[in-house]
Amino acid sequence: MQIGGIQRFSSIDFPGNLAAIVFTMGCNFRCPFCHNPELVIGGPDMLSEEYVLQFLSMRVRQLEGVVISGGEPTLQPDLSDFIEKVRAFGFQIKLDTNGSRPDVLGYLIARKMLDFIAMDIKHVWARYAYAAGLQSVAIEKIQQSVALLMASGIDYEFRTTVIRDFHNPQDIVALSEQIRGARRYAVQEFIPEKTLSEDFAQKLPFERKSLEALAPEISKNVERFEIRQ
Repeated sequence: MQIGGIQRFSSIDFPGNLAAIVFTMGCNFRCPFCHNPELVIGGPDMLSEEYVLQFLSMRVRQLEGVVISGGEPTLQPDLSDFIEKVRAFGFQIKLDTNGSRPDVLGYLIARKMLDFIAMDIKHVWARYAYAAGLQSVAIEKIQQSVALLMASGIDYEFRTTVIRDFHNPQDIVALSEQIRGARRYAVQEFIPEKTLSEDFAQKLPFERKSLEALAPEISKNVERFEIRQ
């Protein structure tokens, strides 16, 4: 595993669990608003898998879960091996993903290796490549991942980081229509502190009251809608 960092404690990133977050290196998207730009390309500043596993072994009675985030974890060829080692300590596993590798998600789900999946939904389908910072995106793979999560039987959520002038209110409602019937959908307020593209460091978040005004329409499409900072 190429591991770029670890957050030793979080009470908010894994619903219902106190957790550590392991950040993998490398991503196949180049979202201009990405708040972990140091993890996108990858580089020499990595933590060894042995170090991370040793840390987790010492937190067995203090933590309940481990979040594997990124970067994009499903690009790691030894992801399932790492998950097995972490699960051996008794931890619940949450995976954060952009949904571009439904083959990997299907493998992990079928083998009951995950307890929670959080999948980013970047934009409406017509603007997905733009949001991902690419010339093109295989939308059918994103849609396959959406269907996998909804049929998985495990806990999951879809989430979107919403940015003023990048998304509009109609987009956000349309995003919820793309995942109609989902168990949980969360919109995250954009924080322009550290972004992959310097241009996005100047962009503004939606006002919370604007997002709250959309809640009745969005709630028609999903079972539970949340607004997060």
